[in-house]
Amino acid sequence: MSRWLVTALGMVVALGLSTTAYAQGKGADLYTAQKCNLCHSIDGKGNAKGVLDGVGTKYAGKEADLREWFTDPVAAAAKAKAERKPVMKSYKALPKEDVDALVAYMMSLKKKKAPRMKQIG
Repeated sequence: MSRWLVTALGMVVALGLSTTAYAQGKGADLYTAQKCNLCHSIDGKGNAKGVLDGVGTKYAGKEADLREWFTDPVAAAAKAKAERKPVMKSYKALPKEDVDALVAYMMSLKKKKAPRMKQIG
């Protein structure tokens, strides 16, 4: 492979990663601005009844299902058989880019692996 092609591929990958990081950062900002922590928590901050830690693992490969929670939460709750009250409000009025950013942020919330214990002896 030529050197310029390797460089170009590297730039594309870096741009993709920075775009994802930007969307995740914007999603985190939107999470705060929309006061999502009144009903949800991340890393122990917010309402413990709606823990979102690990939601990215739960919805891996199912971004459309996660997007539905923002755009049609009544249908998403029915599909998930979620009975939590009050039903989540719809964010359908948000621009698509904002919903995409919220989805990217939620997808970044992966389950943390338990620390490995050292064996003694």
